[in-house]
Amino acid sequence: MIKTPRHLRWLVGGIVGFSLLSACGTPDEQPGDSLEASAPEATAGEVSVKLSTGTSSMAAKDNVEVTVTLTNVSNHPVRLLTHNTPVDGIKEDIFNVTRDGASVQYLGRHYKWAAPQASDYLTLAAGESITRTVSLSDAYDFGQTGSYAVSYAEAIHQGAAQFSSNSLNVWVEGRPFVIPEASGERVVSAESVSTTGCTSTQTSSISSAFSGAKTYASGALSYLTNTTPGNTARYKTWFGSYTSTNWSTAKSHYNAILNAYNNQAVVVSCACTDSSYAYVYPTQPYKIYVCNAFWSAPTTGTDSKAGTLVHEMSHFNVVASTDDWAYGQSAAKSLAISNPTKALDNADTHEYFAENNPAQN
Repeated sequence: MIKTPRHLRWLVGGIVGFSLLSACGTPDEQPGDSLEASAPEATAGEVSVKLSTGTSSMAAKDNVEVTVTLTNVSNHPVRLLTHNTPVDGIKEDIFNVTRDGASVQYLGRHYKWAAPQASDYLTLAAGESITRTVSLSDAYDFGQTGSYAVSYAEAIHQGAAQFSSNSLNVWVEGRPFVIPEASGERVVSAESVSTTGCTSTQTSSISSAFSGAKTYASGALSYLTNTTPGNTARYKTWFGSYTSTNWSTAKSHYNAILNAYNNQAVVVSCACTDSSYAYVYPTQPYKIYVCNAFWSAPTTGTDSKAGTLVHEMSHFNVVASTDDWAYGQSAAKSLAISNPTKALDNADTHEYFAENNPAQN
C-alpha cells in the first residue's frame, strides 16, 4: 500500500534481465547470504544510487525501463527493506518522476505491509552493489508524450533514509497505463463478493472478512453521523485535532467505502505471495489482491482481515483515494498528532478508526 512526493520513468526497450554485482559472491548468491541479519539499517549517505537507461527516446510500444544500481558505500554491512528497493520490482512509490517539470502520478500497487521480518530485508556488505532493471511504465503514468525526468527517492512516505540518485532525462511517447499482470483465473462468487485464484477455504474466509468490512464501514459511518462532532477520543486518536471540514471528509470516506462494498462488483484475488497483507491498483476498482499476512490475521480486530479490506478499499481513487503515510497503530497515532491532514489521507488510519480496537467513544 496499499500508502507522497513521487514518480519516475524510463529506459530501454529490451533490457529486462537483471543481475547482482558482488565483490565476493557467486552468481547464485543473494547479497548478504553470509552476513548477519543483525546488520544495522542503512542511513542517509551509506547507500549510493545510480540510474541508467539504454536510450533517450521511447516509442509508445516500448516499455519505459530504468536500471538501478544500489551500492553500500559505508565500511560495514547495512540492511535495506526490500520493498523499498527495486530488487523485486516496483512495490512502492520509490521514484520521483516529472514530465516537463510537472509531477507524474504513481499508478502502481498500494500495499498494506505487515511488520517487517528478517526475510523482508536485503543485506549489502561494505562495497557491495546490486543492480535491477525495472519497468516504470508498470507503475507510473506515461499517458502523455513529453520529456520526462526520473530520480530515485526511496521511502518518501515512511520517512526512512532517502538515498538520492542522479537524474535521468528521456523523451517518451504517451501510452495508456496497463496493469502488468493478467487476470485469467477462474472467478467464484461468495455472496456479493467474487474471488479469483482462491481455494474454497480461502473463499469462505474472504466472505467472512467481506461481511466484517461492511460492518466496520457501517459502524464508522454511523459514529461520524450520529456523534456530536468534536475532539472525541476515537476521532482525535486517529484523525487528530477536530475541524468540521476534516470530520465531514472522514464521514464522506466511510460513506464511499460502504457504498462500494454494498453496490459494486468487488473481486478478491488470492494470487499474491508477498509478505504483505494486501494491495490494490488505485485506478482499477474494485479488485483487491490479498497476500500472505492476510491469511494469518484474525477475521476482526486490530490488523484484521476485515480491516485490511477497509484499508484497501479506501485506496481506490473513486472511493477515498488514500495513500500510505504510516503503517501500524503507533505510527498512525503519531501521524494524527503531527499531521491531521495526512492522517485523513492515510489508509491504515481509516482501518484503525473502523476497527476501533481497543474501543473508544
